[in-house]
Amino acid sequence: MRALIRVENRMDKLREMEVFVAIVDRGSFTGAADKVGMSAAAVSRGVNSLESRLGTHLLARTTRSVRPTDAGMAYLEACRKVLDTITDAEASIAVDQRNPVGTLTVSAPILFGERYVAPLINAFALRYPEVNVNAVYADRTTRLLEEGVDVAIRVGHLGDSSTFAISLGFVRRRTYAAPSYLATHGEPLHPRELANHHCVSFTGVTSPLEWVFNENGSRLSVKLQPRMIANLGSSAVLAAVDGVGIIQLLSYQAASEVADGRLQPVLTAFEPESIPVNLLHIERRSTSGKIRAFVEFVTEALRNNAQLQGMDATATRTSR
Repeated sequence: MRALIRVENRMDKLREMEVFVAIVDRGSFTGAADKVGMSAAAVSRGVNSLESRLGTHLLARTTRSVRPTDAGMAYLEACRKVLDTITDAEASIAVDQRNPVGTLTVSAPILFGERYVAPLINAFALRYPEVNVNAVYADRTTRLLEEGVDVAIRVGHLGDSSTFAISLGFVRRRTYAAPSYLATHGEPLHPRELANHHCVSFTGVTSPLEWVFNENGSRLSVKLQPRMIANLGSSAVLAAVDGVGIIQLLSYQAASEVADGRLQPVLTAFEPESIPVNLLHIERRSTSGKIRAFVEFVTEALRNNAQLQGMDATATRTSR
């Protein structure tokens, strides 16, 4: 009887861990209830029981949000390790080990995700029907551990020490204008001439009031007064295509528009240094079947993407 009680207690602890992780991942008790298939009241009882047993508050609750305390962040890492180990153990003894199981959370920048990552995620979901995918597209740096992200595509220089990074290639920061704009206003021959032009700034790429160039190997910053500032990439690109002004973008963001002639590069002699693109995942999850399968599935495809060689669609592709 005592052995049975001990087993049941361990099962209760695992369930409490699942509930706690679900609350953090979903940001609410109701969201966690949907994820774990329990009522909101049961979720509340579960986390209260967990906090009572541990003797500390794991969650800071307000009327608008729920977030982990410092103690909660430390316990969250431990919970993820335990739950990941169980998931991986179950996957390792599956009848067909070539088919991973579980829920995979992937994040990527919005426009890059829409154009290049979403099709791969869709193909992955069809290839591996036992994996549920949570796709998060956001123009911000996602925190893999804190936000429960398994794999992230990162455009930019890295600072994460707790992640594995797989190089996918690079993109370039380039300046573009619509042919209609150039026909009316002329083409700038030096970045400083932008002070006399209409400009569209996309806050996801540069500071809206200062664009960066390279002149003879040195960084050149140019201050300007944009005609338009947009925080959404697709809106900024559309404004440039419509001739509102000159725009500075990452090369992949203008790929379609350059290919069909709606935008063309300008100031190419002053292009800044390339920007790396990496696939990141948490080191402790490197053996997870679902993560390993996804990494293998997308890495080659993205490395073979011309846009991750920093190439415009009109340029001749080179190999690295």
